[in-house]
Amino acid sequence: MRVVSASCKVFATGSVRMAPQAFQDEVVSALGEAFNNTVIHAYRGRDDGRVTIEIEPRTDVLEIRVIDDGTSFDPASIPDPVLGDLPESGMGLFIIRSFMDEVLYRSGPPNVLLLRKSLLTPPLLGSTPAPPADR
Repeated sequence: MRVVSASCKVFATGSVRMAPQAFQDEVVSALGEAFNNTVIHAYRGRDDGRVTIEIEPRTDVLEIRVIDDGTSFDPASIPDPVLGDLPESGMGLFIIRSFMDEVLYRSGPPNVLLLRKSLLTPPLLGSTPAPPADR
């Protein structure tokens, strides 16, 4: 988390879309949720799980890949929580989607969760993002 936090500080310096601290807070929160979900769900019942996190700053987009060999899932099958019910769990994917501009998932092995956060503007609604690169 410290490496991602430091990467955000360097990457978001002089951001025109949002304050660097807000950029960092959102990315770190989303990554924390993604990591926790991977450990809790993908490796449920196992003690041999490995999670690889790759950080790739591009011209105006920070890309983070969370890679694992655990059980895959279908993100489209996970509904948004009912916020009025104040759920104690089940908020992870909602938080990730709320804080990141693009969230893409490719089941594996390995499973790859790609998180993108733009410095400039979020992608247009209805745009078709590129799938994560094969690794």
